[in-house]
Amino acid sequence: MADHHDITALLVELEGGNRTVVDQLLPHVYDELQVMAHRQLRGERSDHTLNTTALVHEAYIKLADQDQATWQNRAHFFGIAALAMRRILINYAHKRRAEKRGGGAVVATLVEGEVAKEARAEELIALDEALDRLAQLSERQAKIVELWFFGGLTQEEIAEVLDISVPTIRRDWRMARAWLSRELGDEAGAPPNA
Repeated sequence: MADHHDITALLVELEGGNRTVVDQLLPHVYDELQVMAHRQLRGERSDHTLNTTALVHEAYIKLADQDQATWQNRAHFFGIAALAMRRILINYAHKRRAEKRGGGAVVATLVEGEVAKEARAEELIALDEALDRLAQLSERQAKIVELWFFGGLTQEEIAEVLDISVPTIRRDWRMARAWLSRELGDEAGAPPNA
């Protein structure tokens, strides 16, 4: 496994326009992307059309094809990967909802630390819409929730991506969780490592 500096160096080259590093970068980030995707898809129904490998490949293609991306470091890359996976899962949830018209099929699993919480298409879409509303109130809180739920990043990694302290992450998480709980009408999850 490559160290963080190797990944960051490859990202800097990619940002600088060196498209040849796309193939070099994938082996360095693939395993972590697999873990992220697996966390998000844990508990899926067996006939789901989107599997871990497909989610990784779709997200990586989106990330590698960005011409205007500014990669700060490895943590930033994985934060953006979390956003890409969120968009992919939401698109699949919308598609599934349209196909089933509220049939209630499970389409994704949100990760709360080591505990998986199954989410139906309607719940995933409701969470996405609530995160969009939260972003209007506090973009940072919405980003913390997104990186935690969709990216599976630790408090320390989120702090690195957002360039803020871990205590700030914990405080914002508690506030965002309470707000989402009211918005969604249920418990939005346990605080990460708090």
